[in-house]
Amino acid sequence: MLFMVIERFRQGDARLVAERFGREGRMHCEGSRCFQLMEAEHLDSLKEWIARWADLVDFEIVPVLASDEFWSRFSPTR
Repeated sequence: MLFMVIERFRQGDARLVAERFGREGRMHCEGSRCFQLMEAEHLDSLKEWIARWADLVDFEIVPVLASDEFWSRFSPTR
Protein backbone atom coordinates (compact mmCIF):
# COMPACT_ATOMS: atom_id res chain seq x y z
CA MET A 1 0.00 0.00 0.00
CA LEU A 2 1.26 3.49 -0.76
CA PHE A 3 1.01 6.49 1.53
CA MET A 4 1.81 10.10 0.73
CA VAL A 5 3.69 11.45 3.75
CA ILE A 6 3.64 15.21 4.27
CA GLU A 7 6.19 16.41 6.81
CA ARG A 8 6.03 19.81 8.48
CA PHE A 9 8.98 20.77 10.67
CA ARG A 10 7.83 22.06 14.02
CA GLN A 11 8.60 25.73 14.54
CA GLY A 12 9.95 25.70 10.98
CA ASP A 13 13.28 24.39 12.28
CA ALA A 14 14.75 21.89 9.81
CA ARG A 15 18.12 22.12 11.58
CA LEU A 16 17.00 19.87 14.44
CA VAL A 17 15.67 17.30 11.99
CA ALA A 18 18.92 17.42 9.99
CA GLU A 19 20.99 16.90 13.15
CA ARG A 20 19.01 13.84 14.21
CA PHE A 21 19.05 12.45 10.68
CA GLY A 22 22.85 12.84 10.67
CA ARG A 23 23.16 10.92 13.96
CA GLU A 24 20.54 8.21 13.46
CA GLY A 25 19.56 8.08 9.80
CA ARG A 26 15.98 8.03 8.51
CA MET A 27 14.79 5.58 11.22
CA HIS A 28 11.94 4.30 9.06
CA CYS A 29 10.08 1.15 10.06
CA GLU A 30 11.22 -2.30 8.97
CA GLY A 31 9.89 -3.22 5.55
CA SER A 32 9.20 0.35 4.41
CA ARG A 33 11.07 2.50 1.93
CA CYS A 34 10.97 6.29 1.90
CA PHE A 35 10.31 8.31 -1.24
CA GLN A 36 7.95 11.18 -1.79
CA LEU A 37 5.58 8.28 -1.29
CA MET A 38 6.17 5.65 1.38
CA GLU A 39 5.31 2.02 0.80
CA ALA A 40 4.32 -0.10 3.80
CA GLU A 41 2.08 -3.08 4.51
CA HIS A 42 -0.49 -0.85 6.26
CA LEU A 43 -0.77 2.45 8.08
CA ASP A 44 -0.11 0.88 11.48
CA SER A 45 3.38 -0.10 10.34
CA LEU A 46 4.27 3.59 9.92
CA LYS A 47 3.29 4.52 13.49
CA GLU A 48 6.65 3.50 15.01
CA TRP A 49 8.56 5.64 12.50
CA ILE A 50 6.20 8.58 13.02
CA ALA A 51 6.68 8.33 16.81
CA ARG A 52 10.48 8.64 16.39
CA TRP A 53 10.08 12.07 14.78
CA ALA A 54 6.86 13.35 16.38
CA ASP A 55 8.69 15.76 18.71
CA LEU A 56 10.15 17.62 15.70
CA VAL A 57 7.82 16.93 12.77
CA ASP A 58 4.05 16.99 12.27
CA PHE A 59 2.92 14.34 9.80
CA GLU A 60 -0.07 14.11 7.53
CA ILE A 61 -0.56 10.65 6.03
CA VAL A 62 -2.76 10.18 2.98
CA PRO A 63 -3.42 6.68 1.54
CA VAL A 64 -2.74 6.58 -2.21
CA LEU A 65 -4.12 4.28 -4.88
CA ALA A 66 -2.48 3.78 -8.27
CA SER A 67 -4.87 4.48 -11.15
CA ASP A 68 -5.22 0.81 -12.10
CA GLU A 69 -6.02 -0.15 -8.50
CA PHE A 70 -8.57 2.66 -8.22
CA TRP A 71 -10.35 1.79 -11.47
CA SER A 72 -10.33 -1.94 -10.74
CA ARG A 73 -12.78 -1.23 -7.92
CA PHE A 74 -15.47 -0.14 -10.38
CA SER A 75 -17.23 -2.26 -12.93
CA PRO A 76 -17.66 -0.80 -16.42
CA THR A 77 -20.87 1.20 -16.88
CA ARG A 78 -21.46 0.08 -20.45
